[in-house]
Amino acid sequence: MKFFLYYIGKRRDAHANAIADDFVKRAGKWAACEMREIRPERVDLWSKHPAARRVLLDPDGKAIDTEGFVGMVRQAEMEGRDLVFVVGGADGLPADWRARADVLLSLSRMTFPHEFARAMLAEQIYRALATLRGHPYPR
Repeated sequence: MKFFLYYIGKRRDAHANAIADDFVKRAGKWAACEMREIRPERVDLWSKHPAARRVLLDPDGKAIDTEGFVGMVRQAEMEGRDLVFVVGGADGLPADWRARADVLLSLSRMTFPHEFARAMLAEQIYRALATLRGHPYPR
């Protein structure tokens, strides 16, 4: 199983990006985890990751708590499916992507800079893996 955390848009805030990078690195102890910028016009998530579960972050998506997120990771591990997460850019996600997502996920009803969304998502991935591995981090 592998985690892909894709984002649309440039990395601007070095501090927020450092936080996201740190959590991706930590998560890498337990699972392959990759974070990188993508350009929607150059990437077809559905052909690139045909068996993965594609989770697109969207303000109108489903809100889940940490326990629900851990459950999503647990299920993907049991099924041996990669998880692909996409954080939209300043204009959000491409309209046709939303309809094709396996899950539309909302981190919050509030609006955050995209760098913060990446950091929060990377932390939740690490938290889920730490929980599943019995690590004391999530206590």
